[in-house]
Amino acid sequence: MARTIEYSSYGPARDVLKLVERPVPKPSAGNVLVRVLASGVNPSDVKKRAGWGNVAPPARPIVAHADGAGIVEAAGPDADPSWVGKRVWIFNAQGSAGYGLKGGPESGTACDYTLLPATCLAPLPDNTPYSTGACLGVPAITAHYAVFSDGPVNDKIVLVQGGAGAVGELAVQFAAQAGAKVIATVSSPAKAEIARSAGAQWCIDRKKEDVTAKVLEIAPDGVDRIIEVDFGANAALDATVLAIGGSVASYSSPSDRHPSMPYYELQMRAAIIRLISNVRIPDSEIDKAIAAINEGLTQGWLAPTIASEFSLDDIASAHEAVEHGNAIGQIVVDLETS
Repeated sequence: MARTIEYSSYGPARDVLKLVERPVPKPSAGNVLVRVLASGVNPSDVKKRAGWGNVAPPARPIVAHADGAGIVEAAGPDADPSWVGKRVWIFNAQGSAGYGLKGGPESGTACDYTLLPATCLAPLPDNTPYSTGACLGVPAITAHYAVFSDGPVNDKIVLVQGGAGAVGELAVQFAAQAGAKVIATVSSPAKAEIARSAGAQWCIDRKKEDVTAKVLEIAPDGVDRIIEVDFGANAALDATVLAIGGSVASYSSPSDRHPSMPYYELQMRAAIIRLISNVRIPDSEIDKAIAAINEGLTQGWLAPTIASEFSLDDIASAHEAVEHGNAIGQIVVDLETS
């Protein structure tokens, strides 16, 4: 039997997340069986479990979490048997579950075993712990696409809003490694240290400093790229500090689901606005991201910060840690030792 965390309705973590025992899945056609040793808890996982967006109730139980890491134990018919025995990191395991959309495997990673197509797997380098592998899917693929979707960033000035967050820290690492000059906004001195360690040349504490004034002091002609964690909160600021022909790549807007936009200010800058959903990133871009992620892991310059690890039976606390927003780094559920 295999432990599985699932939910059949949306709501608070302690109310809806249930630990159940299920038979170990048998590999089906086109799928591989992965023994999950670590499961990442992303803000998107928490939002989906809470019912953010008022989507319809689940048609069937949803296994929690999209990202993880483990070992491939078996391959089904028509699946590539060369995956068996390999260490892997997992991404998009839930498919579109929880978004009210169709498509994707909807398997989840908060379980001892998960059945997935190999298109949801990437090799995990030997020097990389499973806990790190569990932090890569949504954050690292999103960060890579946000940084590079509008072209190379060498010698560009890149502003990363929320430079110590799950996506933000990795965006700083990607941009800095690619030769960009990186400005990061943060909300505390401890988070500034995370962003600096990731490669940010300048850190601006948004709670203590005038972000607009500081950015324009650093970059009088504006910044070339903005990686945006909260479009609703920062659209006006972004329009003020963006260089002519610059781009804003936004992957979230938690403060306002229906944000207004300073259209003419952005128009006069010939701005490119790119809205990113991790379940809508093109496969070709995912392939590029995987190659860059594994290169960074192998060479040591890509390294997500992990704030805390929780046992599977304490998964509600893991979700609450993400919801409270006080953790500095990512949250992981450890299935290897718990």
